This record gives sequence, C-alpha cells and structure tokens, in this order.
Amino acid sequence: MELDDRLVAAARELLVARWPGSGGLAAAAYTRDGGILTSVVFDPEWGGVGLCAETGALLEAHRDRREITAIACVSRLGPDTSIVVASPCGICQERLYHWGYDVQIAVPDERDPRQWQARTLRELQPYHWVKAVLASGDVDSDKSDATSSRT
Repeated sequence: MELDDRLVAAARELLVARWPGSGGLAAAAYTRDGGILTSVVFDPEWGGVGLCAETGALLEAHRDRREITAIACVSRLGPDTSIVVASPCGICQERLYHWGYDVQIAVPDERDPRQWQARTLRELQPYHWVKAVLASGDVDSDKSDATSSRT
C-alpha cells in the first residue's frame, strides 16, 4: 500500500480521538496486506522513558510478521492549534529500515506543514550507515541487505 490521504486521515482521527482537548502525537502505518496499524506517543508523567508515536504500530507489525510499506505521523500542540505532519525522528527511521529503503514516509509540505509529501527512507537518509557497510564488501549483502524487506 502506498502513502495516501486515507493513511494521514487515520493518524489525524486517532490524534483528535485520543486527545480531544489537548495536544499529542499519533501515527498510522500501512502494511503490505492493506491493513492500517495506529499508535500514539507514550509520554509518561514520571520518568524519561517515553516512546515515539510510531513505535506501537511498528512493534505490532513486527509481532504479527507484517511488512510496513508507508507511515504518517501527525502532531498538534493544543486543541486550538493546527494538526501538522511530523516526519519520523532518526530513531524511528532506524526502526523503519527493518522493512527496507522503500518505506514511504509522510513529510510536511514546505509551504504548509498541515499538508504532506511522500518520501522514501532512501530519500530521507541518502547516507545511511548500512550502505557503507554493504559497499565495503566485508558483509554478504544477500544476508544483510536493508533494501530487501525483512519481517
């Protein structure tokens, strides 16, 4: 499944449902079989062990041996602020590499962050460290190639 308005809308709907009167972060991911997995940020009141909004959906996909093909994350600061598209942080990009360089990511449109554009992990991280390791020839790329899908 490719990134589309339906996926971004699923993340927005979850955000509004989960935090109707405040700010928050929510994510939605497509799986190869057409399913949508959603999750929210885990920001505990006590301690510094929070997790990104994408994490729950990624773990659910991994648990069920489903392939992530696209992901969208949205955020707002409060009930009277705009919902904007939030591209995955570096840690979540590393997690998404589990499914290869061609996972599609919703990134904020440069002119209007409430709108989105589709980019691949390959476009977001053109110098990802795995490319250097594979290019060195020291690793069997058939077993380690992050460009192939792994579940």
